[in-house]
Amino acid sequence: MRQTKMEVVSQKLIADRVFELVLKGDIVLEMNPGQFMQLKPRRADLLLRRPISICAIDKEAEQCTLLYRVDGEGTADFAELVSGDAMDVIAPLGNGFAPTETKLGEHALLIGGGIGVPPLYQLGKDLVAQGSTVTFVLGFNSAKDVFYEKEMGKLGDCFVATVDGTRGTQGFVTTVTDALDFAPDTVYSCGPTAMLRVVSERFANKRTFLSLEERMACGVGACYACVCQRTDDPTKSYKACDEGPVFRAGEVVI
Repeated sequence: MRQTKMEVVSQKLIADRVFELVLKGDIVLEMNPGQFMQLKPRRADLLLRRPISICAIDKEAEQCTLLYRVDGEGTADFAELVSGDAMDVIAPLGNGFAPTETKLGEHALLIGGGIGVPPLYQLGKDLVAQGSTVTFVLGFNSAKDVFYEKEMGKLGDCFVATVDGTRGTQGFVTTVTDALDFAPDTVYSCGPTAMLRVVSERFANKRTFLSLEERMACGVGACYACVCQRTDDPTKSYKACDEGPVFRAGEVVI
């Protein structure tokens, strides 16, 4: 982990308020799936960095792809970046997903909700590269919010659920997973807490790993803004930024 400057390669809008940002820099060589970065807004009045998960990693080109949704002034500032701009980042941060938890020939189920979908893409690429089978189940509110369905569909089956039924199956990710005709060996998930809680319950007998979306300020374990209670000892906690964001299901209280 280190602070450095990266160059903006490209940026484009890919869904409602969701941008795809490609950055270049040698820090990419240190990145793994499920980790995140802290990006510094260029506006001087925005003091805190914003945590953004890493969607794709191209170590040969020293480029990484981030997908983020504009939800406030910080991400609105990012949306104004254009090719050639410099971005101040701290990266890579956190403990990500471990593809090796899925063995050669095993079947992994990757479940994402909303802006929790991006980190599953690089994980899926790594799983396929090591000889595992992947199935994606992605949940969104509406068709206007859907992204990366085509990209993930190139790696394995990709099912989409929308709350209003305007794309894919009407309902939630569990509406799809309850109807799957196979039993996964491992489950990886990232998204809203309510979704992670249900995924944890439905796949309690599987090797299940959850990436928490906690609010955080520093991203390096100093501010304690993202603590989550340990299951084995309620008097103790983990810091999602430093000891997560990926935990084994049942390891923390969700």
